[in-house]
Amino acid sequence: MISKTIKANSTEAISNEIDKAISDGFKPTLAVVFSSVKQDWKAVSDILDKKEIAVFGATTSGEFIDGDIEEGSIAIMLLDINPAYFKLKFLETGEKNSFENAKSIGVYGKESFANAAFIILSGWLTQDGELIVQGFTEGFGKEATIFGGMAGDDLLLEGPLVFTNSQSSTKGLLALIIDEDKIEINGIATCGWKPIGTAKTITKSKDNIVYTIDNQPALDMILKYLGMENEFDSGKEMLSQLTAFYPLQMERKGVDPVMRTAMFANREDRSLICAGNVPQGSKVKFSLPPDFDAIEIVIDECNELKSNHQQTADALIMFSCISRHLSFGILMEEEIGQVKDVWNAPMVGFFSYGEFGKSKTGKHEFHKNTCCVVALKEK
Repeated sequence: MISKTIKANSTEAISNEIDKAISDGFKPTLAVVFSSVKQDWKAVSDILDKKEIAVFGATTSGEFIDGDIEEGSIAIMLLDINPAYFKLKFLETGEKNSFENAKSIGVYGKESFANAAFIILSGWLTQDGELIVQGFTEGFGKEATIFGGMAGDDLLLEGPLVFTNSQSSTKGLLALIIDEDKIEINGIATCGWKPIGTAKTITKSKDNIVYTIDNQPALDMILKYLGMENEFDSGKEMLSQLTAFYPLQMERKGVDPVMRTAMFANREDRSLICAGNVPQGSKVKFSLPPDFDAIEIVIDECNELKSNHQQTADALIMFSCISRHLSFGILMEEEIGQVKDVWNAPMVGFFSYGEFGKSKTGKHEFHKNTCCVVALKEK
């Protein structure tokens, strides 16, 4: 399997890059497309469709190929994967909820391949992250391999979407279903954030809304604990100043903690609206802002994955939380570049609003603040 990565800042330029990539006889069958909402992603999809290339796409909050980060651009990976080895399935949350759609895709994957793996993209379904994972495992089985990310929209927080050749939706769920008997696929969701302080209790919550922590209003608790006195004027400011640096780590028995970040704050009831469910009674800790050690943890876990499971790769896909980009700044290029160097394979990725992947404990679940890396290799 051959993969090539390209990027550009306009529809015309990306069209030219596609033509260059296929000028030597390369015949891609699949395009992984990560595009800023500022770009005409529909026109790009149409260009690929006319070339009979399947489109697996999402809008982003920053996109990259290899270690080269862009904002407001289009990044594409072209692959010549045998069409018999993969299928695309798109469903939209509406009459059926995210759980039911994910379950349907899980069943479809099981009917398509004896051993199927799912790389998924979701639209503006942030609070449905766990439901999506549950749906796939219900439909396919507990052994389901699930990696992916939630689309972004350049931090507008208005409506990220996913798209394929002929369909798109802000509430879409798109799956690239791969035959694991033909394509080896392995991955890891890793974080590197370090917990700080004593565990605190979520004393009142419903789904992804946290009302009180240790019986104090959640927003007031966080502002006081972190020594912040000012309120936040916008959801974007909330995300960039607070959750990017001090996400909550929700503790669980027998598995690694999972990150939960607050996307919005309700000033009236002082609650936090998180990306992902936070059950009442959960124990949480705050996190220290990341340093270079966090990058080293990510690279160490990628090297461990390479040594134990997948020595080589034809292609890499990376879903990195936008919070990491906001926190690391220019160090983000260091992390992306070093991850690519682990396998020395072409890489495409984007900054997401949530990630799906397998932690070191082997459990596939919904994450925040993580770097999720997927390695593909034709057998």
